[in-house]
Amino acid sequence: MTAELVEIPGYVAGTWDIDPIHSDVAFVVRHLMVSKVRGHFTKFEGSIVTAADPLESSVTATIDLTSVDTSNQQRDDHIRSADFFEVEKYPTMTYRSTGVRRDGADLVLDGELTLKGVTLPVPLRLEANGFGPDPFAADPLTGARAGFTATGEINRIDFGVSFNGPLPGGGIALGEKVQIVLEIEAALRPGE
Repeated sequence: MTAELVEIPGYVAGTWDIDPIHSDVAFVVRHLMVSKVRGHFTKFEGSIVTAADPLESSVTATIDLTSVDTSNQQRDDHIRSADFFEVEKYPTMTYRSTGVRRDGADLVLDGELTLKGVTLPVPLRLEANGFGPDPFAADPLTGARAGFTATGEINRIDFGVSFNGPLPGGGIALGEKVQIVLEIEAALRPGE
């Protein structure tokens, strides 16, 4: 099982720092029961440890909730308020992996998400997009970059993000399910 994973083209074991300039931490939620609204966080940091055995790899990340961006200032301010994230009391959201496992042909990153003081398990489907040289590194001959996609879903109510409004004629303004979409590029730490 592990032998297949180690054959990821160019796989490099080491410690990687997430590059926020070349990464995207995004979410999607149903709005007014007819469409979906997308949002991003513009400030986040984290590290990835790719182990010799990829199933022993790990991830930690911290997301600045004040950096939410849905392309609408009024909506963003409302999301930062006590109705949603309550950023004055809970300025960050964190993710800490607890393991990597195979699920058929897929990889799953198991972990714990902490939002508004609530910590719950949140598995993410994981795709290793590739490993390659880092032309931006201080030493391009030894620098490396890695790319990953991770997707998952949470129920925002489970984390105390329960604000909603009824619609005339029935229905609610916001869906409870929130899709998570992560496109992560990371740089190998010098000396790794």
